[in-house]
Amino acid sequence: MDERRVHILNDAPYAGGPVVYWMSRDQRVRDNWALLYARDLAAVHRAPLVVLFCLATAFVGAREEHYAFMLAGLREVEEDLRSRGIPFFVECGDPIRTAPTFAKRLKAGMVVTDFDPLRIKRRWRESLAAGVCIPVHEVDAHNIVPCRAASAKLEYGAYTLRKKLERLLPGFLVPVPALKKFDSPAAFDLVDWARVYRAAGITGGGVSRLRIKSGPRSALRAMRRFLEKGLGDYSWARNDPSIDGQSGLSPYLHFGQLSAQRLALEVSRSPLRGRDDFLEQLVVRRELSDNYCLYNPHYDSFEGIPAWARKTLDKHRADIREYVYARDDLEFARTHDPLWNAAQAGLLKLGTMHGYLRMYWAKKILEWSASPEEAYETAVVLNDRYELDGRDPNGYAGIAWSIGGAHDRPWAERPVFGMVRYMSFNGCKSKFNIRRYIESIENA
Repeated sequence: MDERRVHILNDAPYAGGPVVYWMSRDQRVRDNWALLYARDLAAVHRAPLVVLFCLATAFVGAREEHYAFMLAGLREVEEDLRSRGIPFFVECGDPIRTAPTFAKRLKAGMVVTDFDPLRIKRRWRESLAAGVCIPVHEVDAHNIVPCRAASAKLEYGAYTLRKKLERLLPGFLVPVPALKKFDSPAAFDLVDWARVYRAAGITGGGVSRLRIKSGPRSALRAMRRFLEKGLGDYSWARNDPSIDGQSGLSPYLHFGQLSAQRLALEVSRSPLRGRDDFLEQLVVRRELSDNYCLYNPHYDSFEGIPAWARKTLDKHRADIREYVYARDDLEFARTHDPLWNAAQAGLLKLGTMHGYLRMYWAKKILEWSASPEEAYETAVVLNDRYELDGRDPNGYAGIAWSIGGAHDRPWAERPVFGMVRYMSFNGCKSKFNIRRYIESIENA
């Protein structure tokens, strides 16, 4: 494995004892560089290998559906690890407390964990690294080109990061080795999933009302289905919400049930015409989002948008808004705009929203809010509360683009938006069949 994937969080020496892989962002056994790194370290030190998952029972914005989806996938992870002789543990509560407590109780020799640019996950890792006397190593198994290796600064836009990724991609876009069976030193107990579900506040047996099936195996099936039936039409179909032209893989990528590296390798081998456009979204745009959250401490607020956008939105604060809606009206799709209402209703019903409409959705929140700060907060809250792939760099970067001009350029000046790019109902009407889209949501 390329050592540029590894970021060392403290300088403590290996203390003897088990190697713990603290799984967090990358919830899979297959195609997982962090797990492979932990396995290799355990082999070098002739130490046991165990996998830990810390269930934060009050994660920001997460709802019962999100927990149900995640835990269904983690049950599959336990099965896969057990078949390879590797124990799996789930600790419930605040990870700032549970992760170091587990490491100390196990007398761990070192901890390997996942890279995640979000503030809360960074705080967990930094707290662990400061609170234990053993090495803590972070491994970027989520990005194809590791985020820190791709760039050491906040990138201005896709065109600046793309050049760096193109140079590095051939060295990183390689097959991920298989995880071989590991000789467990002793028998180990299964996870008490009933206890875990209770801790997460999940009722009804943990069955999510959302229609997408969870787990790494379902993720691979969905990937193959897209490669066979969706990739060829992706270039022209992806921006039409009235047809099923997107991959539908975002929730699997968000929860780490599907490796972006596996997906990129499969797509890059395809001769179909949608290949290059899909790779642009999967590699460049997705990794740009991680860059935005890693190097922008205010990635989820108005304060983090570019200076030119803050200036132009400040200039238009006093502009008259034809409509101003309270958050409750927006949350429950009570606006004058039938397209926006359908997009929000679909989000409430399905836990997903078409990517093109996510832009329209956020921009209209800006147009209908009393201030850009209020609009930004509302978009973040609703995205994180209802999107199955919410609480993710892609969502935060998307809101920053839509409301705050991040990774975009100034456009012609207009009321409320200033020089931030505008989208309209009539513009959408010229691009796709709005009536068909609304009917598809009503019949979903």
